[in-house]
Amino acid sequence: PPVMLVELLFQAACVSLFLSSGQGRVYPARKKPASFAVERRRVGPHICFLGSGSGCCPGWMLSPGSGKCTLPLCSFGCGGGSCIAPNLCMCPDGEQGITCPEPLGTCGEYGCDLSCNHGGCQEVARVCPIGFSMAETTNGVRCTDINECQSAACEGTCVNTEGGFTCECGAGRELSADRHSCRDTDECQATPCQHRCENSVGSYRCSCRPGYHLHGNRHSCV
Repeated sequence: PPVMLVELLFQAACVSLFLSSGQGRVYPARKKPASFAVERRRVGPHICFLGSGSGCCPGWMLSPGSGKCTLPLCSFGCGGGSCIAPNLCMCPDGEQGITCPEPLGTCGEYGCDLSCNHGGCQEVARVCPIGFSMAETTNGVRCTDINECQSAACEGTCVNTEGGFTCECGAGRELSADRHSCRDTDECQATPCQHRCENSVGSYRCSCRPGYHLHGNRHSCV
C-alpha cells in the first residue's frame, strides 16, 4: 500500500505539471482578454485602456451616481437641452445637434437689464429711447444722447437737450407753431400801455389819446 500511494502521488504531480506547462505553452494570451472582459463587465462601457491603467474614452466621463463611464460630454454645451451622446444634444424643440440655440427672449437683440425698485426686480429691454443711440463701451452697452443740433433746422438758436432739442428765438421774437421758425412777438397783446400800443418788430411803442401826454415811464398817460 505505501508503494501504491507513492505511485499515485507521482502520477498526480506529473499530470499537474503537464497541464500547467501545457496551458502556459498553448494558451499564452487568454488570460489578458479574459481579465479585459471581466474589467468591462465590472466598470461598464466606454472604457479605454492606456498602458497599465484604464479610464473613460474621449467624449465620456464618470457618472457621479454609479462611478461608471456613462456620462456623455458635449464640448459646445446644450443650453436648455441635454447631452445624450458625445457632442450630440437633444434640444427642447426635439431637434438634435452639437449644440442647442438659445431661445429668443422678450428683450430684443441687446438682451435685458434688471430694473429694481421697491424690493422687486424685472427685466427691461435694453433698447434706447428716442433721441439716444446705443454704443458698446468697456462697461457694456450704453445709451448716449444724440446731439440733434448738428442736423436740426432752427431759425434761431438750437439748444440740445437730453433725448431731444429745442429752438430758441432772440428778444422780441417767439417760436412759431412749427417749433422751428421764429416770428415777431406782439407785445401789445399784454396791454403794456395805458392808452394805445403800437407793435413793431422786436419792440412796441405807447401813445396817448388827445388831451393827454405820455408819462416819463413811457407807458402811462397824464
